[in-house]
Amino acid sequence: MATTAGQVQWNRQVIFFIVILLSSKAASEPERFSVAEEMESGSFVANVVKALGLEVGELHARGSRVTSNHNKHFLQLDSKTGNLFLKKKLDREEICGPTEPCVLPFQILLENPLQFFPIELQVKDINDNSPTFSDPDMFLRISESTASGTPFPLKIAQDLDVGINSLQNYTISHNSHFFLHTHIRSDGRKIPELVLDKALDREEQPEFTLILTAMDGGSPPRSGTARVRITVVDVNDNAPVFLQSRYQVQIPENSPIDSLVVTVSARDLDAGINGDVVYTLFQASYEVSQTFGVDPSSGEIRLKKQVDFESIEKYEVDIEATDIGALSGKCTVLVQVMDVNDNFPELTMLSLTNPIPENIPESVVAVFSIRDRDSGENGRMICSIQEDLPFSLKSHLENFYSIITEGALDRESKAEYNITITVIDLGFPRLKTEHNITVLISDINDNPPVFIQTMYTLYLPENSSPALHIGSISARDSDSGINAKVTYSLQPPETGDLPLFSYISINSDNGYLYALRSLDYEAIQTFQFTVTATDGGSPALSSQAVVRIVVQDENDNSPLVLYPLQNGTVPCNDLVPKTAEPNYLVTKVVAVDQDSGQNSWLSYQLLKATDPDLFILLAHNGEVRTARPIRDRDMIKQRLLVLVKDNGEPPLSTMATLNVLLVDGFSEPFVKLSDEPKDEPQNDSLTIYLIVSLVSVSFLFLVSVILFISIRLWRKRNSAKGDRLGPNCQFSGHLMDVNDTGTLSQSHQYEVCLATGSGNTDFNYLRPIIQSFTPPISDRKSEKNQGVQSTYMLDYIYPPVK
Repeated sequence: MATTAGQVQWNRQVIFFIVILLSSKAASEPERFSVAEEMESGSFVANVVKALGLEVGELHARGSRVTSNHNKHFLQLDSKTGNLFLKKKLDREEICGPTEPCVLPFQILLENPLQFFPIELQVKDINDNSPTFSDPDMFLRISESTASGTPFPLKIAQDLDVGINSLQNYTISHNSHFFLHTHIRSDGRKIPELVLDKALDREEQPEFTLILTAMDGGSPPRSGTARVRITVVDVNDNAPVFLQSRYQVQIPENSPIDSLVVTVSARDLDAGINGDVVYTLFQASYEVSQTFGVDPSSGEIRLKKQVDFESIEKYEVDIEATDIGALSGKCTVLVQVMDVNDNFPELTMLSLTNPIPENIPESVVAVFSIRDRDSGENGRMICSIQEDLPFSLKSHLENFYSIITEGALDRESKAEYNITITVIDLGFPRLKTEHNITVLISDINDNPPVFIQTMYTLYLPENSSPALHIGSISARDSDSGINAKVTYSLQPPETGDLPLFSYISINSDNGYLYALRSLDYEAIQTFQFTVTATDGGSPALSSQAVVRIVVQDENDNSPLVLYPLQNGTVPCNDLVPKTAEPNYLVTKVVAVDQDSGQNSWLSYQLLKATDPDLFILLAHNGEVRTARPIRDRDMIKQRLLVLVKDNGEPPLSTMATLNVLLVDGFSEPFVKLSDEPKDEPQNDSLTIYLIVSLVSVSFLFLVSVILFISIRLWRKRNSAKGDRLGPNCQFSGHLMDVNDTGTLSQSHQYEVCLATGSGNTDFNYLRPIIQSFTPPISDRKSEKNQGVQSTYMLDYIYPPVK
């Protein structure tokens, strides 16, 4: 019982395996559609969506089309509906000839993703051709001594249709001596034979005319006729007989024209003229008569044209030997064409995607098919491409291939590839076919613009004209086309201190920078901003560079005289004791220049003086010294005109006037001298003047100390602002201590204070503070004691910068 159960289980497994095997085999077999020939163009064939089990719309979405190996397109596909239509009218006889069934293989190609569906179209025959005889008249010569039952082969009729529509039988018109017998050959051809049924008597009836009718099996049937003319000849009782009734020979397909195929031979036992034999082709088809020729005398069969194994593999040639008495014998020559490797592999490009985008892996570049018309090893092929390319060759159905990218390609590394498809057969000698395709890589925006420099420094002269080209920046993009088009733009500053867009403009196309307005070096010396370069891709990529603008100083400010005051309402006089020795320091011209560098280097020149030989002016520090001892005849009031000039190009200058009073000593009061001489003041008046001077000096000293402390506190509070000028002041509010830097000697010290007050005058006050008095007159001759140490407090208000 257990054995029986195990046997049943084993049988079930075997049956299940067979079902699976048959199912897989059926699934791999191509789908077959059929259509009758001569149907009009546009006729419906089938719906491939239903036949292939696809979804509606899948053909259109995946990019479908019809392909075939023979480069003849008989069908067209509606990818939206999946309906398959005839592209043109089909003639089965023209397409397949006598081959039955007439099957046209083609493929449905889906490109995305790549998939093939093999399909066959069978063209069904219709009865559209009638049997026809190559010659409407046949002539036979039959000896009157011919025995009954002797057959006489007749010429066959040709019907291009196949199957039931092809030639089916022959009939002969009614007569008393002959009947018709149809002989079927090994290749399927039907040979009509006229058989002698009753002995002939030439004297009774020398000629016969019969009608041979060929009928096909179509519905309705078609037919063709030919006349058979029979002449009864006198006795020639021996017909030629071939040594072999069937010859077999093999020839290579590359045999040259006029090469010998075979020699046939027949003998006639008759003597004399009745024994001479003539060889001819018998009932040769068009292809046989065009390919072979027979020598009438020798029986040599030679090639009239080259044979092609791929077109016709074998020929069946009938040879007839006829003697002078019209008696004949026949034989058959079977010619087998041997294949040689004479056909190069063929490549048909079905699809080519060009260009292909970069950075997309496994893109389908091309789909193609190959074939070799040779057979056996001569028809087997090997397909390959170069190994040093980022492409791979993938096989699909038999002899169908695709070329895909192995990974993402970079157009900036290489913009195009030359792919050589090589197909080699396995015959001898091996034949090779090469097909070259050029694959272009299309650009995508994967590279941002890159500046040549990350930091640019440009120089701009101050007071330049608006719209001045000050320089350019440049960025390059490795992409191409619109992706490489770079547009430049200015980035707004992070802080709103600088109105950048009112100062600088940039050409968005070429990166040229322009100054929109003139700049003042004294207001701003340098600034920087960011430029962005953006390409035209989508999405756009960008990069940035920093541009630093350095304003170059121009000599556009004249020297400004701080001391002596030139616009004060009360003249300021410098006192010089009459006992002063030569080189005595009288005063110092203090001037500044708002420019920088050599434009701010000042030189001093004495243009005019009351006594030109009394004073000298040092050119580099502005010190006024006595050139000689003071004489009694020198005028008490001396007026000096000083020229202060900078070192710019062109140089700018300012005039200053000095008033010097020659006094007997510093204890004398400061009095305004008139042009007319006056009496010497009384001693009590001099005492009053001294008291008033002391009070004034003390008051001014206290005011100066208070201002000094206030300015110090104000400077500490604004130290974070650096050295920039405020909106109401062009110089910083620092106190400048000038000691031994080329302005005054160690024995004098000037303290200059810049205040923010407003007024009509440039200076609020300038007052000397006497820190040490002049020694007694008895000691004045000593040069060592001539030094006077003084402090000048100046408060200068600059006009606001326009």
